[in-house]
Amino acid sequence: MSEEPKNKEENLLNSERPTRVFTENNHSQGEAQVLSRITGSPTIQLIEKHQGTKTLFRKFSEMNWPVDIRPLNKSLVTDSKWKRIDATQEKRRSFLQEFCKKYGGVSRPQAHLFHMVSRIYVEDKHKILYCEVPKAGCSNWKRILMVLNGLAPSAYNISHDAVHYGKHLKKLDSFDLKGIYTRLNTYTKAVFVRDPMERLVSAFRDKFEHPNSYYHPVFGKAIIKKYRPNACEEELNNGSGVKFKEFIHYLLDSHRPVGMDIHWEKISKLCYPCLIHYDFVGKFETLEEDANYFLQLIGAPKKLKFPNFKDRHSSDKRTNAQVVRQYLKDLTRTERQLIYDFYYLDYLMFNYTTPFS
Repeated sequence: MSEEPKNKEENLLNSERPTRVFTENNHSQGEAQVLSRITGSPTIQLIEKHQGTKTLFRKFSEMNWPVDIRPLNKSLVTDSKWKRIDATQEKRRSFLQEFCKKYGGVSRPQAHLFHMVSRIYVEDKHKILYCEVPKAGCSNWKRILMVLNGLAPSAYNISHDAVHYGKHLKKLDSFDLKGIYTRLNTYTKAVFVRDPMERLVSAFRDKFEHPNSYYHPVFGKAIIKKYRPNACEEELNNGSGVKFKEFIHYLLDSHRPVGMDIHWEKISKLCYPCLIHYDFVGKFETLEEDANYFLQLIGAPKKLKFPNFKDRHSSDKRTNAQVVRQYLKDLTRTERQLIYDFYYLDYLMFNYTTPFS
């Protein structure tokens, strides 16, 4: 599950730090105005010259990529209650499209095509492509895809292990080139995103604050060994008890003792939203209403609703802004700034506010 960083762009500890720009907006309005405010800012100037960003935005010149986002087919949506959600969706799509158009490159990306689509799940019956963003509702989205595929009668009866380890769903990289390009150009492509800091804290709580037979020995032991002075033998042997500050030191280290992982990888490197033009941009903050509107758009059975239960650790409080503040208070202002710098593309692309004042 972990993946070693492939280039030096992973190191933002030694790169220039962008200036924070999102201050007063919320998730569902003012996105066009915010885009106009950030034009010409130090952050955007950094984007224009930062080689790592250029690499992410380079396009295949010889391939038949979709040039523009296709208008959503809303013929199956008959209820007027979706008008507000539809208006928000159009703003998000337009915001992302304009951002990518203005700051996109023209050359071939370094990332291999099959890697670029490796996080995308395929549901052929309703012609859906869903890019998996861990800690942004992906477990319940996979349950929905299994129901749409006819693999289960209800999303509520599918276990966590069946979702993640059952190999029931197809990914786009399992098709040949023709199959990939055909689906990219004709299927409805969706991505669901989340505030980067909330997503990061959620991943830490899930993987390091509960028993875990993979993340503790693989990541925990390496993190404790490098970032905890005078660690005792028991801590070094089992990898349990990683502190959030130690986890952040690992995240920001250009010489990590163990590679990156999809649960805290940048969305811009999981789903390539400026190369793969997503027709639908949902947000975890409005997950249920966004997901149920999307199900209307693709003609899902009317009885199928997006499940709202927590996949694991159901007794834990959901990670929200209040919970995030409790974790951030243990970090220095510089460390908080560096985390923002690490995820700044995700903040910009999806118009999220900065996590601290």
